[in-house]
Amino acid sequence: MGEELLYAAELINRVIEGITGPRIGLHICRGNWSTREEVLLSGDYAPLLPALTRMNVDQFVLEYATPRAGDIEVVGKALSHKELGLGVVNPRTTEVESVEAIVAQTEKALAFYPAERLFLNTDCGFSCFADRGVNVEEIAAAKIANIAAAATVLRKKYGQSSS
Repeated sequence: MGEELLYAAELINRVIEGITGPRIGLHICRGNWSTREEVLLSGDYAPLLPALTRMNVDQFVLEYATPRAGDIEVVGKALSHKELGLGVVNPRTTEVESVEAIVAQTEKALAFYPAERLFLNTDCGFSCFADRGVNVEEIAAAKIANIAAAATVLRKKYGQSSS
């Protein structure tokens, strides 16, 4: 593992040392500056796993709404003891992911994560720059509504009351 990654893991642990109460999560952003997927970062999370396994965070919020992140199995085997904020919708596209597609994506992750440690998220925010959103409000609202609807389906199917 690179020296920089070890240092980053150490710094994150030092920053959060002694914090109690809230859930501490870490988002790994693959890029939210463009709607063109081909210019954004790609590759699975395998190179980061040695650093991630050293971090004392409760949850990793990872982008899995596009194929750019690779297979969930890569992190599922190494980080299943942590919570996963699973990216299930792409904030940069105008296509609104269906409830069925979100459920299917989540069910792949459920092979590695128990339902109580799995949270549904967007891949990133809908507006990383205050003056330049990556999507319009109506599409963002529809995507979030479908995440909520998929969560309801999954809770009924897997017996979870809330999360």
